[in-house]
Amino acid sequence: MPMALMHPSTPSTTNTKQGPSTTFTGAVHLDVLHSDPTEGIMIGHVLFTPSARTFWHTHERGQLLRVLAGSGWVCEKDTEPQKLATGDTVWCPPGTEHWHGADEGSYMVHLAVSHGKTQWGREVSGEEFAARK
Repeated sequence: MPMALMHPSTPSTTNTKQGPSTTFTGAVHLDVLHSDPTEGIMIGHVLFTPSARTFWHTHERGQLLRVLAGSGWVCEKDTEPQKLATGDTVWCPPGTEHWHGADEGSYMVHLAVSHGKTQWGREVSGEEFAARK
């Protein structure tokens, strides 16, 4: 299989979409850089507005997150949310149920590299989001 070169987005090629309310709470914007369903990979930038977050979800073969700007949170099922800041990298192993999103007073932009199918669960409750410290 040949390698794929992804040039920087320009106004004429940007593929920014609003994150659907069936998988995100709050305003989230997705800029897909590369998606190959055959190989089961998606690479994209995700911008979360303050307090915006994903629903609970898993990735068949894991997910890598790299925070590019702002601050936020990531939480694995049955654990306390962990603070994220610019430069942090997170590896979510295959099948790990988790959520991630922006801090209450900040936006967050991360690069997401998702491997395999994503299985979406329920919305992160206000109580679960408030548990961050």
